[in-house]
Amino acid sequence: MNIRPIKSEKDYQLALERLELIFDAKKGTEKGDELEILSILIDNYESENFPIEMPDPIEAIKFRMEQLGMKQKDLAEVVGFKSRVSEILNKKRKLTLEMIRRISSSLHIPTDVLIQEYVIK
Repeated sequence: MNIRPIKSEKDYQLALERLELIFDAKKGTEKGDELEILSILIDNYESENFPIEMPDPIEAIKFRMEQLGMKQKDLAEVVGFKSRVSEILNKKRKLTLEMIRRISSSLHIPTDVLIQEYVIK
């Protein structure tokens, strides 16, 4: 096992290649331990160099509604009036704390996504 920190793109590519070679290693073996450590190093490097930002709250709601086959009237049952849903989806009204709670619970969208700031039009 020859593991060292990933400090460059070249190190990263080499680590990915090695990971691919030992991907099916069994836990508790030397290669299994190497796989586990290499996975952690790769994850840390990717988190630092390729961060994924959270989606816009309203776009996340629209996306989830599409996934669930929901219409605006369905979301109105979760948050209240249909006109309010239209205002929210068109970014003319902010989500309230109660709406965030209901949407998170019903649509299974993390509250971290829903509480982010967004611009009202």
